[in-house]
Amino acid sequence: MDTLTLRDTLFRLIEQQPNAEKAVTWLRQQADMFRQNPQTAVFYRIFTSLPRFTGKAPVTVPTDIADALNQLRPGFQVHSWTLDRLARVWWLLQLPAEDESSYVKTITELFKSAELNELVALYSALPVLAFPEAWRFQASEGVRNNIGDVQAAIMLRNPYPADYLDELAWNQLVMKAFFTEKDVTQIIDFEQRTNENLAQIVIDYARERKAAGRSIHPNLWHLVKPFVTDQNKAELTQLFDQ
Repeated sequence: MDTLTLRDTLFRLIEQQPNAEKAVTWLRQQADMFRQNPQTAVFYRIFTSLPRFTGKAPVTVPTDIADALNQLRPGFQVHSWTLDRLARVWWLLQLPAEDESSYVKTITELFKSAELNELVALYSALPVLAFPEAWRFQASEGVRNNIGDVQAAIMLRNPYPADYLDELAWNQLVMKAFFTEKDVTQIIDFEQRTNENLAQIVIDYARERKAAGRSIHPNLWHLVKPFVTDQNKAELTQLFDQ
């Protein structure tokens, strides 16, 4: 991934937002000063205070920039973001990534102290952070989080889970999305990453709901369909009303 080009593309998107002139000037000044003197305390301060200078207006994403972002980082999307969320993700890309230990420690401390909107930005940034394998535990923590906006940031329109979560963590994410009534069609690679263990979990879950007289989400069938056999076809098609 070309982080520099991605960073520049995100900044170009910030520049294109209505009434963003003051925010753009301030962000450019902070980035220039940080590059000259990259102090961790300054990095934290800007990340935290940033919405006061950018505002929280919804972002409009032109097709050319959406396409450019997807080419730079497949699956990466910023639709439905606010300007502070976008700017925070851009700011995270200012952090030097020469030393993995220092980089991971700095970002991890942000996760530990973050408030709601900061967490949303941090989880949104996982696909574009350096050392992607280092964030697997943090991604799993996002799935376990009980705050809806945080769950959505890691579960929906985010390519990181499909790319880096192991099977157990992936299965937990998918089922948690159903339990919390997320739009599972927005989970990237929702069908492509189904697996036999997940299918069995879904079947057991569907049986329980059927026995209790409760409805079964139609998208659960997509996770089971690849594992239908001659032996279980009759039961499963009836269970999922296919």
